[in-house]
Parts: sequence; C-alpha cells; structure tokens
Amino acid sequence: MAEKFTKSMARNIYYGGSFFFLLLLLGLSVDTVRQLPKREHREALTEHVIAGKGLWETNNCIGCHSLMGEGAYYAPELANVFDRRGAGNEAAFKSYLRGWINAQPLAIPERRKMPQFNLTDAEIDDLADFLIWTSRIDDNNWPPNVEG
Repeated sequence: MAEKFTKSMARNIYYGGSFFFLLLLLGLSVDTVRQLPKREHREALTEHVIAGKGLWETNNCIGCHSLMGEGAYYAPELANVFDRRGAGNEAAFKSYLRGWINAQPLAIPERRKMPQFNLTDAEIDDLADFLIWTSRIDDNNWPPNVEG
C-alpha cells in the first residue's frame, strides 16, 4: 500500500462502500418481500378485520398503545392481547373487550385513564377481530414479555 492516502483512494473506498451497501440493502429488501407471504396471513382478512383496523386508526389507538412495537408506550402493547386475555377463545375475548372498553375510564386513583369512545358492540367486535388477526401474524415472538 502506498504511504500516502490519495484522493483517488478515498473516492474508490467511497464508491466501493456505497455500492456494497446498496447491494446489501437490495438483497435484504428482496429477502423481506419473499418472507412476507409466509409471515402474514392476508387470506384471513375479512370485512370485520378491515373495519376494526379503520376503528383503530380513526380513534388513534396507536397514540397510546403500541402494536407489534410500533406506536406509543403510554398504554400496553396490544399485539398479543388476544393471547393474554382471550386464551385462544374468540368469543371470550370479544366479551372481555366489550366489558373492558365499556367500563372506561376506570375510577382508579393515580392510574392512566383510557377514554370512553362510545363504541357499539359491533364496533368492539370488529376491533377484536382486528386484534385477533394481528395476534396471528408471525412477529418473531414480539413483545418479548407476556404482558406487553
């Protein structure tokens, strides 16, 4: 190697490194696109799941809760709420969620308050369907603890 670091050498390192990392980005992007069909379950999307996602967005649930690690950390993670509170029973989970949402805000001192959204039972069931659907996405065991 030369004793002096030249502009030409710096340029070659810059372009070579940029090209390498561009190829790495493209390779990882292709790998992600190939893996998505195995991880998601798009075929399980129903009108109720889509309506539940609409409620999730309209009521800005992500402003307090996180879903698969995305969102605010003010309230619990909801990617695994069906596993925690429904134990695999969809009817029991919908009943639990109706009771929980209709009881808000809880009158417990010094506890964070969830607002009352005045959702109908059908809307809560749609939201439950959305949360059940998200709980079945392969998210590499997120969140790392059971309680979110």
